[in-house]
Amino acid sequence: MKAEDVDWLVYHRIPENAVITEKELCKSCGLDAADLNRSLGRLERSCLVERSEGGIRMLNFGEALLRNQCKYEPGLPYTIENGIIKARKN
Repeated sequence: MKAEDVDWLVYHRIPENAVITEKELCKSCGLDAADLNRSLGRLERSCLVERSEGGIRMLNFGEALLRNQCKYEPGLPYTIENGIIKARKN
């Protein structure tokens, strides 16, 4: 399966407004842990999901938009560090 197909599968198995564990997601998708971790890494870099100790969650539109702005617009006066919006240090 191509990487983008794996990412599509994984993303659509993550429930909206809820957290799912990696173990549950592996079982739901029928993937091994290594393939799932690679896919989650790509989805995180694309600002679509967030991984934490509690599990994996889908970012809502506003969160994804804000993270992409911080990532691609270095001139913004703020940044996100560990989920907290902070004034950018000059």
